[in-house]
Amino acid sequence: MPKLRVLIVDDAVVVRRILSETLTADPDLEVFSAANGRIALQKLDQVSPDIVTLDVEMPELDGIETLKELRKARPLLPVIMFSTLTERGAAATLDALAAGANDYLTKPANVGSVALASARIKEELIPRIKVLCRFRQLSQQAAQSPAAVASVIRPASGVRGPVDVVAIGVSTGGPNALSAILPALPGDLPVPVVIVQHMPPIFTRLLAERLAAQCSVGVEEASPGMILSPGKVIIARGGVHMALRRVGGRVSVELNNDPPENSCRPAVDALFRSASAAYGARMLGVVLTGMGSDGLRGCEIIREAGGQVIVQDEATSVVWGMPGFVARAGLAESQLPLQQIAFEIVSRTATGRTLKACARAS
Repeated sequence: MPKLRVLIVDDAVVVRRILSETLTADPDLEVFSAANGRIALQKLDQVSPDIVTLDVEMPELDGIETLKELRKARPLLPVIMFSTLTERGAAATLDALAAGANDYLTKPANVGSVALASARIKEELIPRIKVLCRFRQLSQQAAQSPAAVASVIRPASGVRGPVDVVAIGVSTGGPNALSAILPALPGDLPVPVVIVQHMPPIFTRLLAERLAAQCSVGVEEASPGMILSPGKVIIARGGVHMALRRVGGRVSVELNNDPPENSCRPAVDALFRSASAAYGARMLGVVLTGMGSDGLRGCEIIREAGGQVIVQDEATSVVWGMPGFVARAGLAESQLPLQQIAFEIVSRTATGRTLKACARAS
């Protein structure tokens, strides 16, 4: 197959050099660079990139403005934001994701250590580049064989039981997916919602604050000892696992520094496993867009306990990795487009309760 053409856009010479040298060493990649957003836009026709890595803070034309202009010219071109792990960088990255960026990666803390920076790029950036570039081609192939997708759906056995908690796992494309789902949930949702979004510290707090401003349900970043309650959404804190613990009639949040699972902390599997232990068959697991397979083992545990699982469909996922693994394993009762998931959550949590919320969601 032809090499994937990567356009690096960053005003820092040292960052461009490390990125270029590391990416060029991969035989599947061909690399081009631009020192700022204005130059990058001028190079689009010349380079015809398959993907762009875009610095957030640049002179002349910053990352957000560059992204907006790029989207006018190339609306489907994958873009990965490359930002600093700071409050300002996190806020700008969330703005970029809302403006149409596909994914992001925080810059290595010490680019002076070339070996460490290069290792991080190999481990985290290159897989993102390859997945985002290849995903569109795979999606087109899958769209031509819908029967194969339908065959992996596993209906619930018997009558669907009540749901007392909704647990959501999401990664690449997650902030926009959550921005589509959570504001559509009614403020009197009869159950709590717990979420693992793969993100570093700072990012998860800012994400929770932004979602809280958009939603009727309450949205907060997790803190130790939080009590789950109806209509409350808790987002796992970046860098630590979130688990649920039942004591009597109350379920609370625990945070821990156990080893990463599936190279992730927080991990969806850790949340799903503890939620299943706390709620048994009375839980709904939801797996949304994301790279990798985090959540697969957790969904196995949910279904073994008699719980319910739904996933986002391939057509509306930025990357059909996490939901795709669950679907192909035959663990999902339904594969739904993003715009239908909020209604499905409301409908399932209304089972055995008042149907007022369902009527509003429709």
